[in-house]
Amino acid sequence: MPIIPIVFFLIVASSSLVGCTTTGVHSEQGFSYQNIPVARDTAKSGEGATILFRGAPLPLSGIEVKAGESLRAVPLAKGDLSLVNIQESPGTVRIISVVPSLDTKVCEQQTHYLSEKNQGLARQVKLITISVDTPFAQDRFAKEAGISNVEFLSDFRGGEFGKSHGLLLEGPHVLARAVMVVDANNVIRYLQVTPDLGHMPDMDKAFQVARTLLK
Repeated sequence: MPIIPIVFFLIVASSSLVGCTTTGVHSEQGFSYQNIPVARDTAKSGEGATILFRGAPLPLSGIEVKAGESLRAVPLAKGDLSLVNIQESPGTVRIISVVPSLDTKVCEQQTHYLSEKNQGLARQVKLITISVDTPFAQDRFAKEAGISNVEFLSDFRGGEFGKSHGLLLEGPHVLARAVMVVDANNVIRYLQVTPDLGHMPDMDKAFQVARTLLK
């Protein structure tokens, strides 16, 4: 795994402060939801696209992907360090939440939202979170957060998922913030890449799309 430059630590530090001064709404699991802005539009993925971080553009790298295209076959690491092909869930609808690092407040809230606010979808679809955090860090986060209905997969080995879907911020070596809904035939039916790294994706819209695929 490449050494992460100082901009990554600035991302973590800045993102950790988002919404911390507001009064949180506590979930049944005890997580305090903050007033983090939710993006309603989407950025492009892939080479030539940029994502804002504190008002400054960060370039994305990799191959652009769009809704309507197939999810690309990429190995990701599970908690036991074994590899799984992201395509290997035939016949299953998936909501894939992509975050830069679970050690930030926005990523933490995005992951709790996926787990706690899906209104029963977890019983019918597969919920997945992908980040460049090591599998050990992901496992620690899941245990501390009490999240058991989300599968955590790590792109720490080289950012291959990020590169193959145009979601890698190569400088800081983290993934852009995104959510995608993939149908039972591995077709991406919904994709949102947040134009600003400090904003949440519209998870409710992703839940809505996933429900239409179950009918």
